[in-house]
Parts: sequence; structure tokens; C-alpha cells
Amino acid sequence: MTSRQQLSFPRQYARTQRFSLGAPRAFTVSPDGSRVVFLRSPSGTERSHQLWVLDLGDEARERVAADPGALLGGAREELSPEERARRERSREGAGGIVGYAVDAAVELAAFTLSGRLFTAELRAGTARELPARGPVIDPRPSPDGCHIAYVSHGVLRVTGAEGDGDRALAEPDGEHVTYGLAEFVAAEEMARSRGFWWSPESDRLLVARVDDSAVQRWWISDPAHPDREPARVAYPAAGTANADVRLCLIGLDGTRTEVTWDRTRFPYLARVHWSSAGAPLLLVQARDQRTQRYLAVDTGSGATRTVHVDEDPDWLELIAGAPAWAPDGRLVRVADEGGARVLAVGDRTLTGAPTQLRAVLDVGDNDVLVSASAGEEAAAPEIGEIHVYRVNELGVERLSEGPGVHSAVRGGPVTVLASARPDRPGTRVRVLRDGEPVAEIASYAEEPAFSPRLELTESGPHRIPCAVLLPRGHREGDGPLPVLLDPYGGPHGQRVVAAHNPYLTSQWFADQGFAVVVADGRGAPGRSPAWEKAVKHRLTLTLDDQVEALHGLADRYPLDLGRVAVRGWSYGGYLAAMAVLRRPDVFHAAVVGAPVTDQRLYDTHYTERYLGDPAEVPEVYTANSLVTDDGLVPPEEPARPMMIIHGLADDNVVMAHTLRLSSALLAAGRPHEVLPLSGVTHMTPQEQVAENLLLLQVDFLKRSLGLA
Repeated sequence: MTSRQQLSFPRQYARTQRFSLGAPRAFTVSPDGSRVVFLRSPSGTERSHQLWVLDLGDEARERVAADPGALLGGAREELSPEERARRERSREGAGGIVGYAVDAAVELAAFTLSGRLFTAELRAGTARELPARGPVIDPRPSPDGCHIAYVSHGVLRVTGAEGDGDRALAEPDGEHVTYGLAEFVAAEEMARSRGFWWSPESDRLLVARVDDSAVQRWWISDPAHPDREPARVAYPAAGTANADVRLCLIGLDGTRTEVTWDRTRFPYLARVHWSSAGAPLLLVQARDQRTQRYLAVDTGSGATRTVHVDEDPDWLELIAGAPAWAPDGRLVRVADEGGARVLAVGDRTLTGAPTQLRAVLDVGDNDVLVSASAGEEAAAPEIGEIHVYRVNELGVERLSEGPGVHSAVRGGPVTVLASARPDRPGTRVRVLRDGEPVAEIASYAEEPAFSPRLELTESGPHRIPCAVLLPRGHREGDGPLPVLLDPYGGPHGQRVVAAHNPYLTSQWFADQGFAVVVADGRGAPGRSPAWEKAVKHRLTLTLDDQVEALHGLADRYPLDLGRVAVRGWSYGGYLAAMAVLRRPDVFHAAVVGAPVTDQRLYDTHYTERYLGDPAEVPEVYTANSLVTDDGLVPPEEPARPMMIIHGLADDNVVMAHTLRLSSALLAAGRPHEVLPLSGVTHMTPQEQVAENLLLLQVDFLKRSLGLA
């Protein structure tokens, strides 16, 4: 094999999957604090993840609990179409054991390989296959560890933990009905990948019934293989029908009770929480996402009662880990109040404007563990930082230290704290018991050959968070550099983070002779609800903020404003195309990856949150799209060169977006290049494809800006 020293950065970056392979992830801590379970591949270039256990005895010791190579006998992993779709929704590009679920004691783990069901006894360190109807999707042990529920071909099934008594609990009653799976928009936009939940007593399950018969069908073909049938995809584009989602309580004895709520007014099932602290708790949203209800389920009748109601004139944000019940039965929720995103427990608000809640990590007997950013009212800017806090009635205590992006998982007295910092590669994972370090989980990830020359700053009247990267060999007095803006730039996406590895590609572009600017404008998370919601009906503000950031930095950095390019993927691709089409006075070339060009073609939950119903406000969709049925919106001069890249197998931002943009550009006589990627989805995990994409982009940018 070619050594790391001989690899180009693009090849190493692709081979290591952005230096993520070999890094530990997906941590679970046993309630007694004796074990930490996690996933990790054996090296920085091996894709197949193993299941590991860290035993926290007198001496901390790591061991492999399940090895895909041994369990499959060396056979190549084969994925079902359903599993490929799940991994696409979660942007999972690795292989082997990419997810697992455990019982309440964290003694039994269940997972799939090649659509087959496997379990691992975490104390004993043994793993085995159980007989099951394949392909198996999302197996989950009951809290008592006696049963495992899973989905196969839309049927919810349950089997004994010893592999006995496999049977169907809920079978589809229609061609387009599934049980136990999340619908497209839940998995893609709500971060809800699950479709069933065990009761704390392990005697029944809450199960989602999804009927997508009303959802329009799109066909995604691979022109490189005309002999293959196109894939038929149910895609709920803005303004069209969503899947019908219901819930039912199903006992292991076969009894079934429908859960009732006003599904006409609140069709989105956003969150489900079921713990011993209270009745099953649902969070349901109105289609316009401006009203949501917290509902408690009566497990006898299936009736629901309203526990709390939230309303917002723009939209209500969904937060990981919330809502939940505290052990004493109080409701734990996150709300936008007083200009901040705050944590509320029962009738008390426990945080305020200095912190902006990002996620609820754990709800304990005496506190709540959360992640948060410093808000607009913080004493000093903490650009790109995310910290872990312990919150209770006595106050807010920060647990993480130093600039970085920190996250945590907790079980009993043990906390696993993962910290990515701007001054060193990768993520350091420490294990704390009662706040004191007791172990560190090793990372096998490769280290990149260089570190970013990174400066985090703010720019312009709006104090837009920015990262600036210059060539590592650039010295003061060398003169101005052509500029490359490298944003995501849209809602829900934060690119300016206080960490090392997220800037490796940006630094590689900088080393090709550019000053690279990454800017997070309005809409990006972390600063305040008002900052995020300023883009309501006006996604075009994200372009204004890129311009403001660029011009604000020009007085402090060697930026040649006569040679400015922009590159981006997904929302960043939309932003890059919009930049050269609407502000050609500022931007001179664009690399446009998988862009959303016609907002009517993107999904309901995301697009309607920001732009509303296209039938009610068609002018809003026109103003925020790049094309309409009549062509470019608006066509401005001068024309700027554009390279448009798109995967033909993309089922999230479908190829039609690029084809419509290309047709409109051709009709207007505007120069552009189209690079179709056969077999590529919204991700580009293929090693050679990922490498060559970077090389082709540099070549295009240098040609377009007239660089040697």
C-alpha cells in the first residue's frame, strides 16, 4: 500500500473519510458506571467499525466486543436498499457496525451486519448471530434484555434474546405502509431516525405506522446504466402531501391500542420519549412549525393530554434530547424566551441569554447536562465554541475547558467528554468519574500532514463569525491573495467551529494560493433565536452576509477583491450559485455542488419552515430560487463562470436542480460546466471521486480567475 507520506492530501482525506476512521464514537455509559461502550474502526484507513467496551475497574481496559470481520467470516458486507437509505439520511459513510442499541443495564447490544441480526453480551465479551427475518433494520433490545424488536420489509418483529420465538407484531395493511420506521422528513430533517420505542417495563412498544401512499413518486435513474430500472422514491416536495404518521401501542401479547391526537392540525411526530419517570411523551408540530404540543399518552386508552404548548411567529426549533421527563416527573424542555434559547424544567427557566442551548445531553436526579454556545450577551466572544454545562436550580456550571467543540455522554457517576480543539488534530475523549479523569479512549485516526493556519474572528456590522486561512508559506508583505469563500452558510449548518479538522480542506485550498474565508451568517445556529430566524422568507440574506463578511475582512487581511471565488455543497452550492448570479460585481467564479436551485423541489419540513407554503406565497419561492419555469431569477450581467457538480443518485437534492439550472444558463448564454457523478448520492464517500473532485475544483478556480 502507498505510505501516508506518499499520498496527496486529497487522497489521504478521502481514504481516511475526513480523518474520521479510527476515531471512537457513539458512546454509551452503563448506569453503574462500570462500562463505556463505543464504536471504532481498527485503523485510520479501515472502514469497518468494531464494537468496543472500556471496562472501568481498578485499571481501565479496552476490549473488542464484536468484530464484523469475524462475525461475517471475512465476507464482504452487503446492504439492503432500506439500510442504504437509512445511512444516506444519517450521512453515514463507514461500514461494519455503524450503530447499535442496548438494554437498560447496558449488558446486551444489538446490531446488524449485511442485514442480519447480531447481539453482543457486553460483560462476557461474546457476540453471535440470531436467526431473524432479513433484511434486519434497527434492532433494539427491550430494557430488561429479554427481547429484541426489529423491522424487516416494513414489518415490526420481535424475537427472544436467545433467538427464540421470532414473530411479527405489526404487519403492513397496505402497499405503502410500514411499521417501526421513520418517514423521509423525520429522518432527513427532524433528526428522528427511529420508528418504535420500548416501554420501561419491556411489555409493549410504541410503534409508528407510516403510510406514504399520498406522497408523490419521483424516479431517480442512472444514465450510466440504461439497463437498470430507475429507483422509485416517495419524495414530499414543498407544498405537496406528506406521509400519514400514526402511533399505536402494541403489547407483546398482540394487543393493540391506537394513540390519538389532532393529527390534522399536528401532523408531524417530531419526538417520542418513554421512561419510567412518566407516561409516554410526544412532541407534535403543526405543518407550519409555528405551534407544537407536548402530549402525555394514557397507555390504557391511547388518549393524549396536553402538557405544554409552544408558539412562535417564525418557527419552533427541534432540539436533540428534548423534551423529556425529569426523574421527579417535571417536564424538561428547551424554548426560545427572552431573546435566548433556554432550558426549562417544570415551571422554572434555568438558563438565560449568556448561553444558547444546543442539546440536552442527559437528565439526572439533581441536574441536567447540556451543550450550549455563548450567546450575543456573553461577556466575551467565544467564536465557534460549544461547551458542556451542568445545570440545576443552583446555577450553571461549565464542565468543559478551553476553546473547542465539546460534547458529552453520561451514565451514573461517569461522564465521557469528547473535545475537539483548534490547536490539535482529532478529538480527545476523556472518561471522568465524579468529575475526575479515570481513563482516556484512544483514537486510531491518522493525523494529517499539516495543521490549518487558522484565525477565528468577526466581521462587519453584524459581527459575522468568520474563519480566515492563508497559505502556510504566506508572509506579511507578500501582497494580496485571490479569495475563496468556502461556506455552508445556511440554516442548521455551522462551519465556523473552534476545532482543527473541519478546516483541513480549506487550508489545502489556501495552500494552492488563496486566502480562504469561511463565514456563518444569519440563519446559522448558536448565537440567538433572532439571528437564526432573520432568514424567514429571506434566504437571500445569507448571501448579503457573505458579502458583508468579505468586505469587513478586507481591511485586516491580504484579500484581492478583484479575484473572488466561492465554493459550496448542498445549501453552500445554492449560495455559491446565487453569489455569481446575483452579485457578479463581487464574485467572479463559483464551484456549485449539489445545489437547491428551485425551492419548490426540496422537501416539506425544511423548505416550508423558512419559506412557507408555496401555494400561499409563490412570490417568496420565486425570490429565493435560482430558477423558475421561465428561466433564471434574476438574470444579471456580467456572466461569471460556474462549475456545477451533482451526484446522479442523489435522492435528497435530486439531479433535476442542476439540470434546470444548466438549461436556464444555456438559454441565457451564460458560461458554465456540469460535472455529473455517476452512482454518487448527496455524499461523496468514494475515494477516487472525492480526491479528484478537489483537484478539478482547484483547476477550475485557477482557470476562471486567471491564475497560473
